[in-house]
Amino acid sequence: MFRAAIAALADQALTRNLAAVDLLRAGAGTDLQAVLEEVGLRLAECYCDERSWALRRLLQAEVTNLPDLLDIVRERASDKVNEALADRFARLALAGHLSVSDPAVAAEQFGALLTAPLETRSQLGTRTLPEKELTEVTQNAVRTFLRAFSNG
Repeated sequence: MFRAAIAALADQALTRNLAAVDLLRAGAGTDLQAVLEEVGLRLAECYCDERSWALRRLLQAEVTNLPDLLDIVRERASDKVNEALADRFARLALAGHLSVSDPAVAAEQFGALLTAPLETRSQLGTRTLPEKELTEVTQNAVRTFLRAFSNG
């Protein structure tokens, strides 16, 4: 039952995160920085959603007793989101918008640039971040990402 609840939370997170990543498909021919900021903001909102914090708290509390929970979340959500983001980055690289030798690494690093500051600023989810702060974190992450991977 507990595993099923974790799987359901992971599935919900997947749906929200994939919708955010899909914005890269729609905005592929426009201002890349603006599109990445929109995607990043939506991903940050997903990450800071109370259900997402609850899922991470449950995982942290139970991982030593039920290590397969990490596999459930990774297989049902995290890996799929990273794969979708890597696919979008690969397509942007093929179109000449990014310089990415390994799209999976670029996706992982984009996520890290977003989530690390969110963890710190939200005090591990105990403080709600205002929209202005989410936007600031996102803009900083996108600027850093583009410094590393822009094709210009």
